[in-house]
Amino acid sequence: MSTHLRDLEVHLPDRPGALADLGQALGAAGVSLEGGSVFTVDGRAVAHYLVHDGARALRSVSTAGLGPAVVRDVVLARLDQEVPGQLGTLARRLGDAGVNVLVQYSDHVGNLVLLVADDDAAAAREVVAAWGRRLTPRDGTATARPAST
Repeated sequence: MSTHLRDLEVHLPDRPGALADLGQALGAAGVSLEGGSVFTVDGRAVAHYLVHDGARALRSVSTAGLGPAVVRDVVLARLDQEVPGQLGTLARRLGDAGVNVLVQYSDHVGNLVLLVADDDAAAAREVVAAWGRRLTPRDGTATARPAST
C-alpha cells in the first residue's frame, strides 16, 4: 500500500444513497478515508477524500459505476488552531504566489489539505515550506509546535 496521500475526486449523482454507494465501494476495496467532504451545488455532488492508495480507490469507484473520478496529488499544511486568521494568512501567501486553491479541507489529524492545479503545485509547496508549520503525523502525535506568524 502506498503511503503517499492523494485526493480522490468523485462526481456523484444528486440522489439519496449516492454517498452510501461511494462509501461502500471504497470500504469493500479496503480503502480508508483520511479526511474529506462532499458538497452539492446546483444539482452536482462532488466528493473529495484523502486516500493512501489512489489507484485502488479509483478502481473501486469505476467498478461501482460511480464517477467520473480522478486522483490527484495534494499539498499538506498545518495551521496553528489557537491563532485566528491563519487560513487567511496562508491563503494570501498562496494567492500572492499565483497559486489558485481549487479545494481545501482537513484530514483527520488536523492538517490542511490543499488541491491546486498541477502547474501551481511547486509554487504551493514552496509557500507551505516557508510557512514553517510541521505536519501532524498519521498517528496523531505532534512533531513540533507551530511557528508564529
